[in-house]
This record gives sequence, C-alpha cells and structure tokens, in this order.
Amino acid sequence: MTKLKQLVLVTIASLAFIMMTGVAKADAQQVINNLTSAPVKLQAHIQSQIEEAKEYQKNSWADAKAQLLRLKAKFIKQ
Repeated sequence: MTKLKQLVLVTIASLAFIMMTGVAKADAQQVINNLTSAPVKLQAHIQSQIEEAKEYQKNSWADAKAQLLRLKAKFIKQ
C-alpha cells in the first residue's frame, strides 16, 4: 500500500510541476499563418530538391561519360 501512495504522490507532484512550468502560449493567428503557409513551403522545398537532383544527375552523367571515354581510350588504341 505504501508503494501505491508513493506513486500517487510522485504523479501528483510531477503533474503540478508540469502545469506550473509548461503553460502553452500559442497565438491563434500565428498558428493559422503557419498552417496556411505550410503548402507553399512544402512546394518550394520539393522544387528545390528536384532542381538539386537534376543538377546532380547532370554532373553524374557527365562524369560517367568522361570515365567511359577514358576506359575506351585505354583498351581501344587508334
């Protein structure tokens, strides 16, 4: 029975501490603005990722082409 009392006391003390220190201070207008700007931010992020992938692929293919030409030059003497 003492374990149960101790658990209840610790739980109540913890909740009291959390309630005193963790008061939420959310501004409704700020929340609305964040939610409405989320799709725009997501679209911009996706577009930037697509552009980065295209640039990487372009550089990667150019490097692969150069490597293939060097490999051909080693084995095919003209």
